[in-house]
Amino acid sequence: MADWSTLKPIEATTLGDLLLRSAQRHPDCDALVFPDGALTYGQLWQAAVRRARALHALGIGPGDHLGILLPNCPEYIELLLGTVLCGAVAVPINARNRAAELAYVVENADLTGLVTSDAISEYADFGGLLEAAFSELSRADDALALALPGAPRLRFVVMLGAPRAGFVSEEVFDAATEQVTEEKILALRSSVRISDHCIMMYTSGTTAHPKGCPMSHENLVRNGINMNRQRYLLTEQDRFWTPLPMFHMSSILPMVCCFDAGAALLSMRRFEAGAALEMLERERATVAFPSFPTVTNDLISHPDFARRDLSRIRRLNNVAPVDVLRRFQEAFPQAVQTSAYGLTEAAGVIAFNHPDEDLDHRLTTCGVPFSGITLRITDPDFDDRELGAGERGELWIRGYAVFEGYYRAPEKNAEAFACGWFRTGDLCSVDAEGAIAFHGRIKDMLKVGGENVAAVEIESHLQTHPAIKFAQVIGVPDPRLQEVAAAYVELHEGEVLSEESVIEHCRGQMAGFKVPRYVRFVTAWPMSATKVQKHRLRAAFAVEPAEG
Repeated sequence: MADWSTLKPIEATTLGDLLLRSAQRHPDCDALVFPDGALTYGQLWQAAVRRARALHALGIGPGDHLGILLPNCPEYIELLLGTVLCGAVAVPINARNRAAELAYVVENADLTGLVTSDAISEYADFGGLLEAAFSELSRADDALALALPGAPRLRFVVMLGAPRAGFVSEEVFDAATEQVTEEKILALRSSVRISDHCIMMYTSGTTAHPKGCPMSHENLVRNGINMNRQRYLLTEQDRFWTPLPMFHMSSILPMVCCFDAGAALLSMRRFEAGAALEMLERERATVAFPSFPTVTNDLISHPDFARRDLSRIRRLNNVAPVDVLRRFQEAFPQAVQTSAYGLTEAAGVIAFNHPDEDLDHRLTTCGVPFSGITLRITDPDFDDRELGAGERGELWIRGYAVFEGYYRAPEKNAEAFACGWFRTGDLCSVDAEGAIAFHGRIKDMLKVGGENVAAVEIESHLQTHPAIKFAQVIGVPDPRLQEVAAAYVELHEGEVLSEESVIEHCRGQMAGFKVPRYVRFVTAWPMSATKVQKHRLRAAFAVEPAEG
């Protein structure tokens, strides 16, 4: 029998109360740091309450949905936290959305209100985008009582910065704070249940409209606590850098992890490698969370990388093929690089490597899942029969982190759930110790002359070429083989390769049917939040013959 006296009780609370606990325990510790300033936990709590008072004055209450369309900034986190203190649901909106995509999300999410900014980000002019999405907005008679045909539930849009017709001005928004007492917000906070939704993220929409993923306080907060206590082991002395967008779980989950420990979350308005390296050195970062190859490649390829003092970084997170991970580990020899397996539908990440794992295990697996998460591998070609250790199949998951279903999408939920399990659509294997190895998306498999080929296998090999910075592979039609591989390749600065030299790099190193038939060189990628949109690569390839 297990020694029950040593077992640790499960901790779950609301996001608002997690912040409150951190503010009480670490009032003077940095909570949120940007290159131009910082907020302590005490200051962040006060700012969140102030935002909650203004939001509630405009009509945001329990169960309402508030959209946030901003670049990374302190106001983003203040508004997100203020929303949940009201008992409402924060809906971070992808800042890369175009007008039609934005109109879809605003309507689909049933937003009561939205907050945006006049700051022109690297993505867009948000005010202009909203006006393009809703032509009646700028002509609204009452900015506090909108009636837009394309968004019937939307009652207001706040514009932080310069006033704009149809938008609630920042001056009016700030003045609304005086209409609601702090006591009212504390009363709302105390009535929030951990089963209530606190945030709704939208998936990247790589094939069609994005899907809303509502998460409960338990989904998010318990997962962030587990990230800290089971894998990252932070203290209030840690400084956790993530440059990733705040409309993505790769920033939100680390935020919760930091809140649990009283650690500082370091962010930046937009990622630029030189500025990031300067910030990592100046702020004495102890954890770096670039996570995606495009970000880490830009860091280690930058001329300043070798001269910056990054010696305090003890943990590094990346998700990439084995050879790429090995190169990243070599670039940060003082740090323990770990990988992760995650998805929005399960509150961001359900497995990280533990820092005590050996290098080979950290390169080839994503670690075992957090306690409370159960896995199974099934064979999608044979009635979803369960497979054994080491066998490849679709990963199914269940447990506290898994959301209850997509918002307003019963047909998608019918496809996504089976007997209480969530079907991830990922091709994975699980070893005898329970560690997950990711082998690609099931839908990202090519069928070359009847042979199954994982795009990630070809991508991994392409990225072993010293001149290749990043590669993505798609299947394109072929009259004889059904489809063949086409590789899109980004080269390191100053490098030159021919199409034939890329193909030659693959010949003899993999089966002939896996060798790319076509190579296209690119300098920029069509991105969602953090992923390359392969459907746009396929569309671009499809029109080439017509153009030629």
